[in-house]
Amino acid sequence: MRLASWIHRGREGFGQVVENGVVDAVPRLDGRYPTLRSALAAGVLGEVRKVTDGASADHGLDEITWLPPIPHPEKILCVGINYVSHREETGRSETEFPILFTRFANTQVGHGQPLVRPRVSTEFDFEAELAVVIGRPARHVRREDALGVVAGYACYQDATVRDWQRHTSQFTPGKNFIGTGGFGPWMVTTDEIPDPSRLTLIGRLNGTEMQRTATNLMLFDVPALIAYITTFTELVPGDVIPTGTPSGVGFKRQPPVWLKPDDVFEVEISGIGVLRNPVVDEKR
Repeated sequence: MRLASWIHRGREGFGQVVENGVVDAVPRLDGRYPTLRSALAAGVLGEVRKVTDGASADHGLDEITWLPPIPHPEKILCVGINYVSHREETGRSETEFPILFTRFANTQVGHGQPLVRPRVSTEFDFEAELAVVIGRPARHVRREDALGVVAGYACYQDATVRDWQRHTSQFTPGKNFIGTGGFGPWMVTTDEIPDPSRLTLIGRLNGTEMQRTATNLMLFDVPALIAYITTFTELVPGDVIPTGTPSGVGFKRQPPVWLKPDDVFEVEISGIGVLRNPVVDEKR
């Protein structure tokens, strides 16, 4: 099941993406769950499927403004340097534990929405990633049980303002400019992706392939990440974990390749779909 969030005529909705549009779950569930996050928290994805399967589209895909699948997650915990190829291109040494940093909700934009290059930098870089969406509360989860707390998977563009990322050893400034992270177009539920290590991840800039990897090349796979994270904090429904990018990022190319206005970056993941975002400059 492909589940998305959107705005239609000023009203937010969520539901299932079908061939010719979207089926809105909100009125079909009598407004009890106004967001996908609230539906996840209530554990009612089965009800969402029941009321949307086989239904005619309420809105065409060209009639909605895509939101991130989870527009306002409680937590976005990103993983850095999580592929061998990216570790090697950056010259980083091996680490015993995952490298984690946070994003804020207002950094995320949905499919088709512009990524905003901030006015203070031109070193705006692309990072294609697989995102994990948490489906139920999780604390002290064993690795062997970890996939059971996942609701689904999505494409993520964890774009980075490189010079601000390098101000100190902490990644936070370079990852939290408003409107710099693409997320979507939808979340695919785990019944369609039982094993997230068997996917192909591709990043394209203006139609040219820049990044490609198999997700089984992660240094810390999805179960390991969930087990580690839930040791120090509780994950709750709707939390998002972007799992890291492979080699091919712009700042390691010669000469460097930076995102600029009128560029379009795509993240494609097998079994999920294509996230596409144009790039614009921040308004002055």
